[in-house]
Amino acid sequence: MTPQPNPKAGAAVKAADRAHVFHSWSAQELIDPLAVAGAEGSSFWDYDGKRYLDLTSGLVYTNIGYQHPKVVAAIQEQAARMTTFAPAFAIEARSEAARLIAERTPGDLDKIFFTNGGADAVEHAVRMARLHTGRPKVLSAYRSYHGGTQQAINITGDPRRWASDSGSAGVVHFWAPFLYRSRFYAETEEQECARALEHLETTIAFEGPSTVAAIVLETIPGTAGIMVPPAGYLAGVREICDKYGIVFVLDEVMAGFGRTGEWFAADLFGVVPDLMTFAKGVNSGYVPLGGVAISGRIAETFAKRPYPGGLTYSGHPLACAAAVATINVMAEEGVVEHAARLGSDVLGPALRDLAERHPSVGDVRGVGMFWALELVKDRETREPLVPYNATGQDNAPMAAFAAAAKAHGVWPFVNMNRTHVVPPCNVSEAELKEALTALDAALSVADEYTV
Repeated sequence: MTPQPNPKAGAAVKAADRAHVFHSWSAQELIDPLAVAGAEGSSFWDYDGKRYLDLTSGLVYTNIGYQHPKVVAAIQEQAARMTTFAPAFAIEARSEAARLIAERTPGDLDKIFFTNGGADAVEHAVRMARLHTGRPKVLSAYRSYHGGTQQAINITGDPRRWASDSGSAGVVHFWAPFLYRSRFYAETEEQECARALEHLETTIAFEGPSTVAAIVLETIPGTAGIMVPPAGYLAGVREICDKYGIVFVLDEVMAGFGRTGEWFAADLFGVVPDLMTFAKGVNSGYVPLGGVAISGRIAETFAKRPYPGGLTYSGHPLACAAAVATINVMAEEGVVEHAARLGSDVLGPALRDLAERHPSVGDVRGVGMFWALELVKDRETREPLVPYNATGQDNAPMAAFAAAAKAHGVWPFVNMNRTHVVPPCNVSEAELKEALTALDAALSVADEYTV
């Protein structure tokens, strides 16, 4: 679609937004949201007709891009047949979505509890774990994000938790492996893995194994920095959970449905959790949907005992119809395989090449269409480009980098000292190379702040 400039309409949209919309994670008077006129495939455009290649995939959810015609048609067809229906009934779209998801989840995660998004999926997974074990505590990692609802934000391990941390949510944080900024003085991935597992088991010992209901981990942490765990780590966590009767919960809200070049990132590591949360890419975010995939062992707990939880819109027909269409499109068009190939053959090598040429890039990491560049002021000392949780003038270098990227026609995903490269999983190779050229130019701006 060719964008048609209409600045007057854009001004009206912007004015209404500023007058009435309360934006998340923002100081309301300090933001300047872009008025978006349309989107298609891997791009969107503003009311001036300027097009941006979306390196954020919305909020890492448009795994098949914007406005895929088959998914749009499925939503339209479902709306004409049955727009909505209560969750206590069996309906075709809901049943088929659950079947297709269960076919792709690892192991025996064959029961699907639908939610409206990722945060409430995490809330319900934790509730299930506590009820299953009869234990109160939940362990989760620093450098993590699990959602903005009360329990999920307390499980989260980044600064977004601080303002809402009640100190009474039954959550204990620990350090997960991240060799580039190791908390274990490790020099190799093997050392980092072994020491992180030892740290986790020691934490459990001092907290009391009989008090710990669940360990909740993002399979690959997303907004915290796309830190791919070292070989053996998740398998080691699985062993620790089995040893102490702890429920292992993997959060695949961001990493799932093709983002890593596999249907689920757990498949990269050969692990099967007891519970797995999902959302975002399950239907490319076209209609809000999330859920918990439940193992047979956990499901049996509620075979004759009612599960005390639910949602009015659990398994909403429009959302489930979008999920069915999205999963079928991904299978028919080889989207998962495409993401894997572009990640290994194009994106990974190109990002490593950028790192060689730009002193502001301290680390490159990722898999599939799930990558991050760690930006630094000094490569030798690994001093971050901006301070931890920087705002205002302290964040000027990252703001300048983001502005340069937008000026070159790509919309970046920046978080603290990282820029994530997370385009739609079906982005074309030509579009990806165009985006990389823009990133090359934007990194030159970040380079100006290095020593």
